[in-house]
Amino acid sequence: MTLDIVRAAALDGIPHGFFGRSGGISTGAVAGLNCGLGSGDDPKAVETNRRMAADAILRSAPLASVYQIHSPTAVIVTAAAPYSERPQADALVTDQPGLLLGIVTADCAPVLLVDAEAGVVGAAHAGWRGALAGVTDQAIAAMISLGAKIDRIAAAVGPCIARASYEVDDSFAERLLVDDPGNDRFFAEGKGGKPHFDLEAYVAARLAAAGIGRIETVGLDTYALEDRFYSYRRSTHRIEPTYGRQLSLIGLAS
Repeated sequence: MTLDIVRAAALDGIPHGFFGRSGGISTGAVAGLNCGLGSGDDPKAVETNRRMAADAILRSAPLASVYQIHSPTAVIVTAAAPYSERPQADALVTDQPGLLLGIVTADCAPVLLVDAEAGVVGAAHAGWRGALAGVTDQAIAAMISLGAKIDRIAAAVGPCIARASYEVDDSFAERLLVDDPGNDRFFAEGKGGKPHFDLEAYVAARLAAAGIGRIETVGLDTYALEDRFYSYRRSTHRIEPTYGRQLSLIGLAS
């Protein structure tokens, strides 16, 4: 089966891709291109899937990733660490050609960034906790420390859970509103009167507030598009034993 790769016009000319679940070798509850070892999948299948995805973006390029903890932490990387030695962080940036940056998601928002002129790229895992704490801000700051300029950075927010699928409770909404009353624009009332949160729009707004002028949102709902994407929330609602993770990649050609 062909790999499902979502690309962003904002990142045109830069090797990148937001991957769906099609085309991998995993089976069972995580059938497809599962790229997360935390799923309990066969590690060899996960490694094969990750290599297939990486080769579709930059053939034979090493893949750098982080141990994601829903934090605002961003790290600068110059090489791919062994999987067991990945730094704990939720964003990574580099200026090294021939190195791929990868993050995994399963409803959270993957964010890919580039300053093509400076030759600096970044990738961030933005769940609501990390986004609220400033993971995209720290990713941008790390890029700037490598020579990127805020007015040249372009960003794309990949497939994530959409507002229509993201029912939250009042305490969740209160956390966002205490941080900034203006965050009420990211909520809408759903069925039964419960608030629904627009993670994609919130992440895009954080990027814009940081000064990024070119931002693309791909508008694909991981929860609703079952044939294309893994979803933590969908699997939880169905009381499934585990869930897969999709991979998002960006790098600089050598």
